[in-house]
Parts: sequence; C-alpha cells; structure tokens
Amino acid sequence: METGRIIFLNGTSSAGKSTLAKALRAALSEPFCYYASDQLADAGFRTIRRGLHGATPGEREKFFDGFHRSIGAFAAAGNDLIVEHIVEQQSWADQLAALLSEMDVFWIGVHASIDELERRERERGDRSIGEARYHLKTHGFCSYDLDVDTNEPIDGLVARIVEAWRSRHRLVP
Repeated sequence: METGRIIFLNGTSSAGKSTLAKALRAALSEPFCYYASDQLADAGFRTIRRGLHGATPGEREKFFDGFHRSIGAFAAAGNDLIVEHIVEQQSWADQLAALLSEMDVFWIGVHASIDELERRERERGDRSIGEARYHLKTHGFCSYDLDVDTNEPIDGLVARIVEAWRSRHRLVP
C-alpha cells in the first residue's frame, strides 16, 4: 500500500487555516481527508477536566503526542491528509519531523497580519484576544515549502497552493 501524502497547514490561531483547508479540499482533484486536533477536542475526545485548576499535569501533552502520532498512522494507512495545526513548541516540530520523516509532507506556513488576526479574534468571539499574537512563535519552529498570507483573496491562495503542490519535489520512500 502506498503511503498517503500530507498537506500540513501551520499557523496561529485565527490565521485562516480551517477556511483554507476546506477550500483546498474542494479544489484538489484527489480525495483528501481533513484532519485537525480541534475536531477531536470538539467531539469530546479530551479527558474531562477535574478540580479547581483544570487539566491534570501532562494531559495536554499526552493529547498532542497522540494527535501527532495519529497523523503518521492515518497517512501510513494510505490516506491523503490536509492537516491543520498550531505547532506550539520546538519539541512538537521535532516530533512531527521524526514521525513524518519518511512521508511526502508539504508544509505551508499560514500567515496574516497581527491587525487582521486580532480583528478575526474579536469577530469570532470564541477566542481570547492575544491568543494569535502568542502563537506567532509557531513559525519559528517550522520550515515551509510555501508561505501564504490569508489577507489575500482565498481563490488566489488556493490556486497558488494547488500549483505549488502539483509542481513540488515529491519524496519517494
């Protein structure tokens, strides 16, 4: 069985990763699964927080360790994936690099101006103002095959990503 390919969208909170992932999925001729840690969290996958101070020590780390491993497992099973994530720590970037080292991964840095990120945070109403600014560090942990700015119109971004994806240097294990 051939290993699945991965288009990996990394960027801050409110950068437009979900919107971009859904538009990409519709634009690509090949079938891609959309995968994000928020899907698991929103479905109630995370453990229930107990006590006054929320999560038990290590709960968040175990969740993301499993999420990172699952990306490789889904791709190893032959699934093509569009993954959206916020790589919050250098250790996460290192783990992902190791887990996905033998796979065809196309890394995309998803950017937006800080003014736009904060505008989106205010508009959404489900984010803390400043969360995106805090996550800007994510771009220091990753190397990208392509960088995009979601201040630009989505149709042009998707066309550029699809073209870059099709003309990329493919990893052949």
